[in-house]
Amino acid sequence: MKTFDLIVIGAGSGLDLAVEAAERGLKVAIVEKGPMGGTCLNRGCIPSKMVIHSAEITEVIKNSKVFGISSKIEKINLKKITNRANNLVDKDAKSIEKAINKGINPTLFKGSAKFIDKLVIEINNENNKPQKIKGKKIVISTGARPFIPPIEGLNKVPYMTSTEALRQTKLPKSMIIIGGGYIGVELGHFYASLGTKITIVQRNKLLIPREDRDVSNLFTKLWKKKYKIITNADAQKVEKNKKIILTIKKGNKLQKISADKLLISTGVRPNSDFLQLEKVGIKTNNEGFIKVNKFLETNIKNIWALGDVAGIYMFKHSANLEAKYVLKNILKRKRKINYHPMPHAIFTTPQIAGVGITEQEAKRKNINYVIGKYNYKNTGMGAALAEENGFVKLIVSERTKEILGCHIMGPHSSILLHQVLIAIKADKKRALNLLRNTVHIHPALNEVVQRAAFNVPI
Repeated sequence: MKTFDLIVIGAGSGLDLAVEAAERGLKVAIVEKGPMGGTCLNRGCIPSKMVIHSAEITEVIKNSKVFGISSKIEKINLKKITNRANNLVDKDAKSIEKAINKGINPTLFKGSAKFIDKLVIEINNENNKPQKIKGKKIVISTGARPFIPPIEGLNKVPYMTSTEALRQTKLPKSMIIIGGGYIGVELGHFYASLGTKITIVQRNKLLIPREDRDVSNLFTKLWKKKYKIITNADAQKVEKNKKIILTIKKGNKLQKISADKLLISTGVRPNSDFLQLEKVGIKTNNEGFIKVNKFLETNIKNIWALGDVAGIYMFKHSANLEAKYVLKNILKRKRKINYHPMPHAIFTTPQIAGVGITEQEAKRKNINYVIGKYNYKNTGMGAALAEENGFVKLIVSERTKEILGCHIMGPHSSILLHQVLIAIKADKKRALNLLRNTVHIHPALNEVVQRAAFNVPI
């Protein structure tokens, strides 16, 4: 049985950790069943944003009349759109694997891993006999996969998750999307912009309900004007005739809706269940996410977990941050992880970005706060873009004047948020004044953030 200084299970964000550990002189093994690069590269943020860019172009063309330009879309080639993204990510995944196999360290083991003893794992590959390896230290970075809800008949009808939705080559005329969270609205935006008639079935009364209530309220209102959005509804049963038929329950009434395709977007479940964690006593919560402390250590010495499988933040950038901290801790420079400030974005129309607490969270925690808000349309660039709905909202502590949260909805919100992030990171006590006192280019769109800061009544 081969022994390694470090075994990394999962080649998403764990990949960079493994490579850097090898460069620091550790003998490293990487275990990965699928393509290299993990969810983000292969079936998540990279291919999704590439195809969504095509959707954004179609919306620019459709709205060009507002700017005095008459134009039309002659053809949508979904195969070309998805192939552009998937050919790139497939090529990248293969090139990463080829580069690792060329080298001596780290060593790549293709297959699925399971614990058979503390610090000992068995690797199973359908083409080879199972093999055992031992690690002085182990990092679990196995990610998560789409959660499939227990809907009657679902196992008997064809359906897609985000993985399949990003690899379709024929544009469906209609689609039912179960779930109105981040993934559901991003993929809904993509298909609807290209011409698919979408119906979103959402259990909550709002789409993207985790966002600040001003954002989710307005977003739901705007989307209900454009698409068929059924909120406060539960999926009960799925059947297949010529089309997919979904029975939903809204209140006390049952109704049926039909479409050519069905997309399941009801969250994720961690890839911890196949690892046999119970064999070594690694603790998980009720949802299967591995429990870790502030050092990202599990309850078993010399075993860490990071990324989606640990379930702290479900973002690629948070997983990358965690990988850096785990490496430091492995190299004996033990440090508690500092996530603050941890941003996120949703790439839809309108685009959304946020950081920190929402107003509803501030109320729930009995925090004394004040709000600074400003609309895009009241700035020079907002007017140039003909943006009617966008806004920036700052939530600020009334006592300390610290920025507790920032929520932006509108064009380029994922970019605009970064000036807030840098201000908070530079000096959280003076972040508000940094936004106010920094000279902003006029009439750049960033002025909307500065004016929201000036509108904070302290």
